[in-house]
Amino acid sequence: MRKAIRGFSLASLAILWAPLAVAQSKKIEATNLPDHPFEVDYPSGSQLSLHIRSGDVRVEGKDGGKIAVRVGANNLDKAREVRVAFERFEHTAELRVSGGPKNNLQIIVEVPKTTGLFVRMPAGQLEISDVTGDKDVQLHAGELLVHIGDPADYSHVDASVTTGGLEAPPFHEDHGGLFRSFQKSGNGKYRLHAHVGAGDLTLR
Repeated sequence: MRKAIRGFSLASLAILWAPLAVAQSKKIEATNLPDHPFEVDYPSGSQLSLHIRSGDVRVEGKDGGKIAVRVGANNLDKAREVRVAFERFEHTAELRVSGGPKNNLQIIVEVPKTTGLFVRMPAGQLEISDVTGDKDVQLHAGELLVHIGDPADYSHVDASVTTGGLEAPPFHEDHGGLFRSFQKSGNGKYRLHAHVGAGDLTLR
């Protein structure tokens, strides 16, 4: 009798855990963002990986526990082709934005104000503001502007450009030319890595 009860318990646990295992990875895809902006719940204090197509992109921290994506373009028909793919894992999530018109596209990504960011973007203008947490940001070509908040919040900062301008007034750094970089260490809790291949990098 004890073996039977034990077997029943294990089987019951397997059934109960099955939905939880599936829930660890949840993927959502959406298009037609000009008419139906993308929005999904996401807890503050989490990590988020962003892979965004080229364009004019702003990543903004907002109150509340949501991720939202909005787009604007001169050609709204083409803007409706922009695709968002969001996949949630146990402790992190990944957001990919792709497709749409080649030029004149504005993308706004809203995240919780406290979010650890990993951002990769091919080219264009990328601005990150009002986000507290670790930041690992790379732009292949274009202009990258990161509003860092209080510089004392960081334990390690490294910033670099392969060719272009590097300005970081909060850290008293201003460089231009080829292979420019700097590193700083502090007593904060966050880490910041920012790199631009060809273009301008500003930490403000």
